[in-house]
Amino acid sequence: MIKKSSALLILLTGIALATTAAFGGPPTKRHKATTLPPRTRYLPEYTASGDLILPKNNIWREWVFVGEPLTPNALNGGKANFPEYHNVYIEPGSYEIYKKTGEFPDGTIMFKELQLTLPGENPDGSRTEQSGRGYFPGAFNGGDATVKDTKRYADTGGWGYYKFNHHEPKAPTAALKPKEECAYCHIASAKKDEVWTQFYRLLDR
Repeated sequence: MIKKSSALLILLTGIALATTAAFGGPPTKRHKATTLPPRTRYLPEYTASGDLILPKNNIWREWVFVGEPLTPNALNGGKANFPEYHNVYIEPGSYEIYKKTGEFPDGTIMFKELQLTLPGENPDGSRTEQSGRGYFPGAFNGGDATVKDTKRYADTGGWGYYKFNHHEPKAPTAALKPKEECAYCHIASAKKDEVWTQFYRLLDR
């Protein structure tokens, strides 16, 4: 005759075996949270003569969007220096480093894609759409790039400035702009390290 304690042991063993069969084995240890590998950076590419190559396949549109200033002609005497939206992006790997260190690393690319406003209907250049009266983005209109390299651009504070046309299509390559054309303004007025962080909330730290 089987003792009650032995019968109970057999019953519990059977339950354990059934549970193992149903759920694919004994419980395992919880996995520790994994850390994602560092993001691969998209670094600037140059021609043999030193011109900057336009980032491939419009990849900047997949980068981190940091701001979109607008200075339309109608609010600037009809002759704004940049009459379009400035869609500004930063290369994601460089942004990750900036978030950790508070500094833009060498190799940082910031790309500004220009985008026209839709034709205005009012003296101030605004128009009325379903959402109300305001300014609305239209066609793309070229782009600019800024690259951080403290050695290559030592004469302009560590940044190089390039224009890939202010019309479409964008140029495949661009020559470095002279200091008095772009760098001078950034050096004089940009809030941090020649970057207009005062206009880009994600970077204003």
